[in-house]
Amino acid sequence: MLQLALKVLKEINSHGYESYIVGGFVRDYILGIESNDIDIATNATPKEIKEIFDDSCLPTEDYGSVTVVKNGILFEITTFRREINYIDHRRPDKIEYVDSLYEDLLRRDFTINSLCMDENGKIIDLLGGRVDIDNRVIKTIGVATERFEEDCLRILRAVRFATILGFKLDDSVVAGIKKTKHLLRNLSYYRKKSELDRIFSCGNNMEGVRLLLELGLDEELELERLKDIKHIDSSISAWSILNVVDKYPFSSNEQELIKDINQALKLNNLDPMALYKYGLYVNSVAGDIKGLDKKEITSAYACLAIHSKKDLAIECSDITTALNKKPGKYLSEIYDDIIYNILYRKLANNKESIIKYVVDNYKE
Repeated sequence: MLQLALKVLKEINSHGYESYIVGGFVRDYILGIESNDIDIATNATPKEIKEIFDDSCLPTEDYGSVTVVKNGILFEITTFRREINYIDHRRPDKIEYVDSLYEDLLRRDFTINSLCMDENGKIIDLLGGRVDIDNRVIKTIGVATERFEEDCLRILRAVRFATILGFKLDDSVVAGIKKTKHLLRNLSYYRKKSELDRIFSCGNNMEGVRLLLELGLDEELELERLKDIKHIDSSISAWSILNVVDKYPFSSNEQELIKDINQALKLNNLDPMALYKYGLYVNSVAGDIKGLDKKEITSAYACLAIHSKKDLAIECSDITTALNKKPGKYLSEIYDDIIYNILYRKLANNKESIIKYVVDNYKE
């Protein structure tokens, strides 16, 4: 993918422009982290980029970006720009194209995201990002407080980068966050959840939780139960503990999972009925929250006599025939009884045994 991106740079440069891979890809490249997210910055305008690449499109023309597709890979190409007068502490009110890479980099968030790569694969470091990567520290470009006031999402991005990369926050960043954290109240829940999902789902997530608490962001993010998180292995387990479905945007699937996990938290997650009703994943998440051994839960689930209704050795017609009755609501009660007894090994899951049980207990 990198070689393909370098070809894109060469194609732009061959028309007399400058272009560079910028941001996260270069940072991850230095850190030895595989990344497929490549952004390109250039002094060519969107109109000029479209003249170079026939298959380009302008999804966000107002912000000077063009998407180019090469071999099925999407590259976002953005014109060097200056951002003017941020509104709502989130978006610039106006942008102006500039002809300077250095000036374009000055508008970005953190020094570690200011590194560039030219068409020959050479790293360009105009703002000291390489030193900060080597020192494993998150620093803003310019005054931290000003950067966070411009775009308060950067507060959560700082925590996310520190968490995922295992970096520390510079003292100026910590001070800037504490001074501007109230601005998070105005940030959309969608944006907040997107960043928190990435923090909660990474392998270093408890450091992220620690940082959020230490910086006092739990109150601004309306996460009253954040301090109750002692161990999590996924974002869904974190959200199950936080219980903010009424505030944050969740998909219907996420809502259902959170509801089931909270129900399973009240149960013994090694119990056959709990395992049968809520399944392995939900019980594993609930068990993990409670500090249970996942291997025990997995083993208990594997040992269930049945895992779903379709595993039963009989069908509805078998019961109605045995009882000489038409189908009705009574079947639900019988099925529940059969399932319970099979799960607890009081009844064998074979047709003959089940029919005998049904006749003995339900034949009028």
